[in-house]
Amino acid sequence: MTNRSKMPHRRTALLAYMSLGPSIMALACAAFAADEANRDRPDNRQYYQSVTKAIAYLKTKGQAGDGSYSSRAGIGPTALVTVALLRHEIPPSDPQVAGSLTYLEKFVQPDGGIYQPGTLYRNYETCLALLCFSEANSSGRYDNLIKKADAFLKSLQWGGKGPADVAYGGGGYGKHKRPDLSNTSFLIDALKAAGNDADSDAIQRALVFVSRCQNLESKYNTTPFSDKNPDGGFYYTPAVGGSSQAGETANGGLRSYGSMTYAGLKSMLYAGVGQDDPRVKAAVLWVRKHYDLKSNPGLGTAGLYYYYHLFAKALHAAGENTFLDSDGNEHHWRTELAAELASRQQTDGSWVNRNDRWLEGDANLVTGYVLLTLSYCRP
Repeated sequence: MTNRSKMPHRRTALLAYMSLGPSIMALACAAFAADEANRDRPDNRQYYQSVTKAIAYLKTKGQAGDGSYSSRAGIGPTALVTVALLRHEIPPSDPQVAGSLTYLEKFVQPDGGIYQPGTLYRNYETCLALLCFSEANSSGRYDNLIKKADAFLKSLQWGGKGPADVAYGGGGYGKHKRPDLSNTSFLIDALKAAGNDADSDAIQRALVFVSRCQNLESKYNTTPFSDKNPDGGFYYTPAVGGSSQAGETANGGLRSYGSMTYAGLKSMLYAGVGQDDPRVKAAVLWVRKHYDLKSNPGLGTAGLYYYYHLFAKALHAAGENTFLDSDGNEHHWRTELAAELASRQQTDGSWVNRNDRWLEGDANLVTGYVLLTLSYCRP
């Protein structure tokens, strides 16, 4: 994804040192390599200061006595925050994490799902809880729980009338009675965490749905929306008449937007789609045109921290340390993202979005998103 020909100034400087002899050249090469590595990763002090303050906030102000976080919103925030803490090397035995794991275990259901009784979010809650227990499973304690949750999620996966059904392979909220890309992205994450390979039946079925959420006509996508706004980005769902949180184009197309495009790109990479595939190429082209750390492209500040999380996860999955936008500007995205997040951190160590759409007015949830994001930016 990076075009090194766009960096003549550094290559010219290095070539100049080569004329000074082998010893000087060796030192110059070492300095050049160190400079490149440092540019690719955030500042150590700033990074760990942000993480430490965030963890302290969650421990002292965010967590309830029963181990939960923002339980009024269901078990999702507790699972998400706990995954984030585990990824920052807080062990399962730590009281802060152990309390949340104990809390989440109370919601393991006889059918294998992990959700609140009566909820309309069984897929979402089980996906996040499975990710949490998988992250905490170094001792094998949760093997059976994960196996049952994996089977439950597969039972929820949309089958419809078979592969010809536009909803086929997706995951979604029960209240909408149709799948969407956000839930399907969580589903793929959970299936992967449970040990399913990229070529597993469940992940490949999910890929069918993901491909149909892209504004790209191909043999994988012949929905009525595929050629109306062919910019290569992704939208929320083509099912039940189609929907995009960014609205429609004048001709009835569904507008692409940032969080879903990164969700689509990440999901395709997790499902084994190669970077030479036209679907991935088109998604990367959209990302190049809309590289942005100030807003969720297409939605402004709505869902901004969810966007940051998917941004980091997708670019990490792509395996690139630097990213070139459509104007030819090279971005050391981890460094830039960590600095942007540090600038947005509250004095108490939390993050919160003034635009509270999709629960981003909840400091626990948003701080969890940021810690997950930063786990892909570690120095």
